[in-house]
Amino acid sequence: MRRFLLPAAGLLACLPALAEYPEKPITIVVPFAAGGPTDKVARDLAEALRKPLGATLVIENVAGVGGTLGAAKVAKAAPDGYTLLLHHIGIASATALYRSLPYKTLEDFEYLGMVNEVPMTLIGRPSLPASNYAELGKWLEANKGSVNLAHAGVGSASHLCGLMFQAAIRQEMTTVPYKGTAPAMNDLLGNQVDILCDQTTNTTGQIEAGKVKAFAVMSPKRLPGVLSKLPTADESGVKGFSISVWHGLYAPRGTPKAVVDKANAALRAALKDADFVRRQEALGAVIVSDARLGPAEHKKFVEAEINKLGPVIKAAGQYAD
Repeated sequence: MRRFLLPAAGLLACLPALAEYPEKPITIVVPFAAGGPTDKVARDLAEALRKPLGATLVIENVAGVGGTLGAAKVAKAAPDGYTLLLHHIGIASATALYRSLPYKTLEDFEYLGMVNEVPMTLIGRPSLPASNYAELGKWLEANKGSVNLAHAGVGSASHLCGLMFQAAIRQEMTTVPYKGTAPAMNDLLGNQVDILCDQTTNTTGQIEAGKVKAFAVMSPKRLPGVLSKLPTADESGVKGFSISVWHGLYAPRGTPKAVVDKANAALRAALKDADFVRRQEALGAVIVSDARLGPAEHKKFVEAEINKLGPVIKAAGQYAD
């Protein structure tokens, strides 16, 4: 058997030019419809990533099946760094909500880093006879079995918050699913449902305008700005309860380490971009600045979220399929 050795220059020419990544536009898949909170985060992030990556970033909305269609598309994409995924807490909750998934959450992605966290708020219909959480608690107790809890669809952040809130106060409510936050909010404003737990990105305007009753923010600490007077769930007596919508960036499994490292470095730079920070703060979002910016800690955090959300979802028996 005769062996042929390529000259060093020839060998290098056969290898991907990772040092030159990216050489073409990058697609960020958003597994939800255009115009929603996650889509907004993705478009702001794409603009902030453009300079540190030196490339054009294109948003592709692949909505459906609670975000799993878009996630599956990225899991099956070429692992070259040109197809990324911007997903929220749903990437963790889906492991319990769906009896089977077309991908393995902790195995089929390269974790690139966390982006932000958006606190949740507990609000009620305008005619609800309670003005603070203490009064709400008494009302909930007096109306056991007849309280309607709205949410934006199975697997949505408001669905998860509602499930965890019921578990925390040990009270079951009648959950009313909607096809998105807008119709759920409309029925809350119209006094058709009683309470809703949703992101500050969707509730702050209604709270500030006095169109809904605001009872608590589901974050460890009070929020700055217009919601600074709203107590936390913990302060209100639901001890240790907190939930937020977080976003992370992902690539297909097998993406070269050099590409992962470059994408992570670009993400860190993007999260310091003044325009991006300003836009996120306007949405009530908190930019991640801790160890979860790194791939390893990002993955560890998602695994912890899977372990936290799974038992609550399974106990409620509210599967999506």
